[in-house]
Amino acid sequence: MPESWANLGIDLLIEPAGRHRRAGLERGLRDAIQSGRLRPGTPLPPSRTLARDLGVARNTVAQAYAQLVAEGWLAARRGSGTRVADRVLAPAATEEAADAAARIRHDLRPGRPDVSMFPRAAWIGAARRALAKAPDQALVYGDPRGPHELRRALADYLGRVRGVRTTPDRIVVCSGFVQALGLVCRVQRGRGARRIGVEAFGLPHHRGVAAACGLAVTPLPVDAGGAVLAGLADADVALLTPAHQFPLGVPLAPERRRLAVEWAAATDGLIVEDDYDGEFRYDRQAVGAMQALAPERVVYAGTASKSLAPGLRLGWLAAPAHLVADLTEAKRLADAGTGVLDALALAELLTSGIYDRHVRRCRLVYQRRRERLVAILRREVPEARIGGVAAGLHVLVELPECVSEADVIERAARNGLAVEGLDAYRFGAVAAHRPALVVGYATPPEHDFTTAVARLCAAIGAAG
Repeated sequence: MPESWANLGIDLLIEPAGRHRRAGLERGLRDAIQSGRLRPGTPLPPSRTLARDLGVARNTVAQAYAQLVAEGWLAARRGSGTRVADRVLAPAATEEAADAAARIRHDLRPGRPDVSMFPRAAWIGAARRALAKAPDQALVYGDPRGPHELRRALADYLGRVRGVRTTPDRIVVCSGFVQALGLVCRVQRGRGARRIGVEAFGLPHHRGVAAACGLAVTPLPVDAGGAVLAGLADADVALLTPAHQFPLGVPLAPERRRLAVEWAAATDGLIVEDDYDGEFRYDRQAVGAMQALAPERVVYAGTASKSLAPGLRLGWLAAPAHLVADLTEAKRLADAGTGVLDALALAELLTSGIYDRHVRRCRLVYQRRRERLVAILRREVPEARIGGVAAGLHVLVELPECVSEADVIERAARNGLAVEGLDAYRFGAVAAHRPALVVGYATPPEHDFTTAVARLCAAIGAAG
């Protein structure tokens, strides 16, 4: 029997197997249930409807239903039709995956905000207001850079909070930082760039994005003053985290900021400024965006992933004027534009002041968690050195002498704690550093925070 689409209330491809129609239909439905494509409680269409959709006799469907009811796959009740039986479970995860999931109960990995603080009610209200105000034309294919309302709101906000010098026409809204970086790398590669310098400690995925765009990736050493820029001699592009180096947590020293923009001006190079958590600072004044020093040499990249939630997939570029057209075309070719409804909701949050209030609330919560984390570590593991505490959502915990990152991570995992070592972010032979852990403090829920940190201390102490 050929493949057919059946109207089951959801789109589902039924593939009856074998030459016998009834047996084939039974097998196709059974496979759909076993594979999880038909979930428990899913209603099935009346036998007459399914028979018409599949081109078979009604009795064939009725008999198949009856057989699957007898086997326990389906449940039939007079007046409510036939459904997938509630007791039928989706396939269990593999034993290894299930064991791993069961073991990890506490999470201190970096790069993850506390999404339980996402302002759901405020977001719903902002989305409702934005949609009510939006003209019908806003819902068609529009400017690949994103709706003007968000670009205008971002230009105002970034200038006020991060010191970014830009205008709405220079902003490109993206589906998160990863897409933003990919757009810049593709445009620069098309303009003849061959090599990008990246900090020797950083996210491997970002290096992968640059390499996939055809750029050779060169590591830049990182010390207490941030990236060491001597390695930029042969580069065309530099990817830097000036406000809060990830993962070491240091800001780029003022003299190195000047050297970076001087390098870009002298070589016709381009700097990509990854300002991934610039809104979260605690014990110091905010370090402003480096973009303000040279708006025509620096592409500023920001994101809502840390301030709101990664799942929104909202980021932005504030680009030099000479790059806007090429970045806009690259964005158009990539996906024709980021989703307009979420973009308009974010614009409403920004212009109403709700976004500012949300960030301040999160900053206070994260600061208290950071203080608790640092206090417990200093009390329980005084030999460890703690750095990068002035901003962001993570700290760097340099381990005591003779303590291995791998040993601590393994011991922590056996006690249900997920934590990452600095070695996971290392790139190239120039990246020498004392063994350390990159500890995120945003993710654990409040009731679990002390337990997670206690297990971390125990893992470090046991590995010594």
